[in-house]
This record gives sequence, structure tokens and C-alpha cells, in this order.
Amino acid sequence: MGKDVENPCTSDCKLSDGVCRGCGRSKEEIKAWKRLKRPERAAVVQRARDRLKALKGKKKK
Repeated sequence: MGKDVENPCTSDCKLSDGVCRGCGRSKEEIKAWKRLKRPERAAVVQRARDRLKALKGKKKK
């Protein structure tokens, strides 16, 4: 059995356009987190990382 996927929450919750600026998850992903299975959680974490990278890229411009 694989290692559990760690919750990406940084306790720096600031929702903007439905996305948390702290962890990168959408409001829906945050609500669903406890019900998700390991592969779904891993996918959420990857999407959240991608969103945060995109947000940081926008700030530099």
C-alpha cells in the first residue's frame, strides 16, 4: 500500500476567484478532500502546484 498523500493546506487561506492563494486548491477540491481516494488526492496536489506556479508567474510580469 502506498504512502498517504499529505494535505497541501498551508493554513494561509485566501480564496481568490475560487482558488486558495495558500495551497492552490479550488474551493471544490478543499471541500472534497476528506472523501477523495489516494490517486484523486495526488491529482489534486499536482493541479494545485501547477496553479500556484501559474499565479507566481503572473506576479512577476
